[in-house]
Amino acid sequence: MIKNIFIAIKAYGGTFKLISQLGLWKYFGVPIAISFITAVIIGFSAWGLGDNIGSFISRIWFWEWGATTFRAISDVIGALVVIAIGLILYKHIVMALSAPFMSPVSEKIEAHLVGTNHQHRQTSNASQLWRGIRINVRNLLMELLLTIPILVLSLIPVVNFFTSILLFLVQAYYAGFGNMDYTLERHFAVKESVAFVKKHRGIAIGNGIVFMAMLLIPVVGIILVLPLSVTASTTQTVRILKEEGRFKLTQDLSEENNIKSN
Repeated sequence: MIKNIFIAIKAYGGTFKLISQLGLWKYFGVPIAISFITAVIIGFSAWGLGDNIGSFISRIWFWEWGATTFRAISDVIGALVVIAIGLILYKHIVMALSAPFMSPVSEKIEAHLVGTNHQHRQTSNASQLWRGIRINVRNLLMELLLTIPILVLSLIPVVNFFTSILLFLVQAYYAGFGNMDYTLERHFAVKESVAFVKKHRGIAIGNGIVFMAMLLIPVVGIILVLPLSVTASTTQTVRILKEEGRFKLTQDLSEENNIKSN
């Protein structure tokens, strides 16, 4: 898995060139707007919540001694909770709403890498949006189930260092999952896609690590995160599908159907 994480991270290296080569920048206008608006709304909504959550956490400390220190720690934990939940909501909202725009980008990259003479599921904008909502709601619930106990463990001194890393990796996995599904939706049903990503979780985590890291870059990260992460994930997902023999030429499929019918 570690090897696949680094492969996925390395895939970002050729994204700018591939996007420019295929003339894909024009497709990213609406997703970038969605990304920016969502980030602003969540950012303002979260403003000040860190102190409120910190005040709530600090109530569990009944003693006077160390109260000031514990309140300071509680404020940090409160800020961590806001950041974690804010990033979770941000990425799933953006990925779900951007599906009708990112899926065609993924398809063009796939056609560039393997050609157009293979068969895959034909999907509409409406079906892509619905698929994006289904996948991201499912991933949001799963991520929250993992995030909540991790945040509880972060209350323990020393342990909170490791929980911060674990929390980042969980968020990275589901970010990479969403990026990979823009390609997988043409080949698999939701259940099959879940199994595929679990099998290749290293690719998802590696892609998501860069995705999450880019969100830490003010403004520029929000603008570039989808174009680069979707392009990188598509190249790696297509590579795996090719290696697993998932692509069949339309002519070959026709011959198979003729044999079955006879």
